Amino acid sequence: MLRTITTTPIEGQRPGTSGLRKKVATFQKPSYTENFLQSLFDVVQPDSGATLIIGGDGRFYNRTVIQQAIRLASANGYGRALIGRGGLLSTPAASHLIRKHGASGGLIFSASHNPGGPNGDFGIKYNTANGGPAPEAVTEAVYKRSLEIDRWLTLEAPDVDLDALGTSQVGGMTVEVIDPVTDYADLMEQLFDFAAIQKAVAEGFTMSFDAMSAVTGPYAIEILENRLGFAKGTVRNGTPLEDFGGHHPDPNLVHADELYRLMMSSNAPDFGAASDGDGDRNLIIGRHRFVTPSDSLAMLAANAHLAPAYKDGLKGIARSMPTSAAADRVAEALGIPCYETPTGWKFFGTLLDAGLVTICGEESAGTGSDHVREKDGLWAVLLWLNILAKRRISVDQLARDHWAECGRNYYARHDYEGIESAAADALMAELMGGLSALPGRSLGVLTVEAADSFSYSDPVDGSVTPNQGVRVIFEGGSRVVFRLSGTGTAGATLRVYLERYEPAEGRLDEETSTMLIELIEAAEAIAGIERHTGRSSPDVTT
Repeated sequence: MLRTITTTPIEGQRPGTSGLRKKVATFQKPSYTENFLQSLFDVVQPDSGATLIIGGDGRFYNRTVIQQAIRLASANGYGRALIGRGGLLSTPAASHLIRKHGASGGLIFSASHNPGGPNGDFGIKYNTANGGPAPEAVTEAVYKRSLEIDRWLTLEAPDVDLDALGTSQVGGMTVEVIDPVTDYADLMEQLFDFAAIQKAVAEGFTMSFDAMSAVTGPYAIEILENRLGFAKGTVRNGTPLEDFGGHHPDPNLVHADELYRLMMSSNAPDFGAASDGDGDRNLIIGRHRFVTPSDSLAMLAANAHLAPAYKDGLKGIARSMPTSAAADRVAEALGIPCYETPTGWKFFGTLLDAGLVTICGEESAGTGSDHVREKDGLWAVLLWLNILAKRRISVDQLARDHWAECGRNYYARHDYEGIESAAADALMAELMGGLSALPGRSLGVLTVEAADSFSYSDPVDGSVTPNQGVRVIFEGGSRVVFRLSGTGTAGATLRVYLERYEPAEGRLDEETSTMLIELIEAAEAIAGIERHTGRSSPDVTT
């Protein structure tokens, strides 16, 4: 039976580039989740009988919200819902299903790489019919609707058994619980040369994959162990847990320290990788060689033609502004365009939909292509495996060969997490106010050549996105970028990006920390990080 529940706005529910993220306790407030979902449905106004994809990363509260979403979706006129068994769907798998089934959109319940559990984070993201994150026009309309909402619609209906494959009815909506892995695994098998990888495995190639007790575990087991033939146990932490085993499911050198130590040991396998909470990020480590996300994007783009899906070459490359310029040099060598966008996959989606680019990447460990409209952690891992199998060299040798041809962008990101928002805003305001005085300023051996606040003009729709981070560029091509991140739920995160370019004939085999010392000192002198935040060092360095 259809029910209309009277409600009032609880607080402004403003979704960011990665959806609405809050602490679990916030979503547990009466009507909080329903208000947001109804605000969303009021904005997107699904056609009667439309298909909706539903799934998430398995974190705490996932199942509860899925049941709420099923009832609200039916009450709002959806005709069909496809849900991953157990409520599981990785973000790239959800994007693929939206596109494959012609769905009007999809709900992804995840807070990505943020911690889970009863005291952790939860999130809701809506992807549109192209499979990509909702554009700003949609998210802003949802926010405005949440400020005035007065009712939400639901049904009286029993819970759907999320663990049993099959079809059931909730009101007028058909609910189908599907295997969350098969469609995605089949797609990967179409994109990559599985036979070449299987041959390398049969000849002794080894790897270790850390699923971080998150959603990619079942996907990695099916693809890496069952289809490609890697030994059982290659996938560690492969069972999704509501609290991610008490760990932080962020594939960086701090939270994937166990994998990093293995790959730097005398017992290291040939290849190591990890993915995050919802499966859209990746970490790539070879035996004794960590590959930065920026370098990974460049190296994948330079070698993508070795995979069947990209054998005819790339249309273009896109990278987020904070990502190093390593990919720019690959694009120049290939004679294709390289686009610099704000952080946020929706900007890549516009370029992908227009057919302007094939491969995209962000420095925050997100890489993907035109096969979906999301970054895709396992896709990046499989492209690396495809390239290594075809070239028959190590990760370390591939990196050295690449730098010898294109030069090396020494690069690091320093994250200062959980800063008081007022202090973070004051730091950025002071930076913005002092931009005009920076050019020509000498900081030790470095001299500032230019400084600006990055603004993006979309080449497809003409939209302008201003104030996307402060760039300070030094003579010789080095740079520092300052940016506040919107992916946390407590305080603010200041990200400082440091980049030094060395040409092919330069110093290519130095420690990154050694090569960036002058830039680190310059960043502190320019921004006054310790003065504003009280932090003398970053919480995370990647």
